[in-house]
Formats: sequence, C-alpha cells, structure tokens
Amino acid sequence: MLTEPTRDEVDQIMGPVVLEFGASWCPHCEAIQSTMAELRSRYTTIRHIPVEDGRGRRLGRSFRVKLWPTLIFLRDGRVIHELVRPSATEMARGFEMLHSGGHE
Repeated sequence: MLTEPTRDEVDQIMGPVVLEFGASWCPHCEAIQSTMAELRSRYTTIRHIPVEDGRGRRLGRSFRVKLWPTLIFLRDGRVIHELVRPSATEMARGFEMLHSGGHE
C-alpha cells in the first residue's frame, strides 16, 4: 500500500474515489482482493487509494475506521457510501453507485 494521504488531501480530490482501509496481514482484506481487482478493471474512471491502516494512523481515525477492510466511497471529497467487511455483491453495488453518480 502507498503512502497515506492526509484528510485535507482526500477532501480535495475531485471525482469518484474509493479509499480501501486495511492491513497487509489482514485475512479479511486479502479475501476481497480478487473482487477489488475485477471492479477496478471494470470501473477505470474510479480512483482507488489503498491505505495501510493501524494504530495511530490519522486518516483511518478521521473516517472512524474500526474494522478492516473498510471501503469509503467519495465523490469530490464527500463521503457517499461506506462498507465494512463487504461482500462481493455489496462492493459491486458501491462501485456502481459511485460510477452512476448516485448517493446512498
């Protein structure tokens, strides 16, 4: 996972974004990776930002992340949907909602 952006940086991102909070050693996070890869290839206009989360990580705390994986769907810096330990179906709905410009 890449360097964690700040909350201010995330709030400034225009367009559709999925923040994926998790940890490299988390089995639940690993379990969603094939679905995530498939959705990312289908929805290429949605920016994906993986965030290695953990104790003391400010970005995760700013979104009140408690369990991994947590997916935060944003449009123009505003949260429109959130999923915690999502199923493949929930993930697909979240990506479709973000892609179509819908809101929760």
